[in-house]
Amino acid sequence: MPVTSIASFDEFMKVINSPTPIIIDFWAPWCGPCKVISPIFEKLSDKSEHAALKFYKLDTDDIERAMIEAGVRVMPSFFVYQDGNKIGESAGALPTPLAALIAKHSKVGAAAAPAPTDAPAAAAPTPTEAPAAAAAPAPTEAAPAEKL
Repeated sequence: MPVTSIASFDEFMKVINSPTPIIIDFWAPWCGPCKVISPIFEKLSDKSEHAALKFYKLDTDDIERAMIEAGVRVMPSFFVYQDGNKIGESAGALPTPLAALIAKHSKVGAAAAPAPTDAPAAAAPTPTEAPAAAAAPAPTEAAPAEKL
């Protein structure tokens, strides 16, 4: 999924209040580390296992009010939101913590996603399919050891 640019404070507010988990890359044009991590953020957004998470970026020079509202103190910062709540964050141009943050919240989003309707329902095991060990009673006493 491509990274979408947030163009206004109103759009920022709408995005963070989404019931779907979203991640925002807070960046600035003058920020060298932001330029380094941006292609990595883009690649992570394209991975199919992260499809449950929506990816956004926000230029803090253009929408300073959003930066203040979010409490950004380090550039770049990556914040995950759902239903108006910040549920995760990673600060700095550090690929490993960013990838871990995205992986964690992609699973949260996938768990919240509705199950496919065309998938067959799993059948409950019948009594004849129960494991043999479960059917046999467990011994209550250990057999005495043989003497040599």
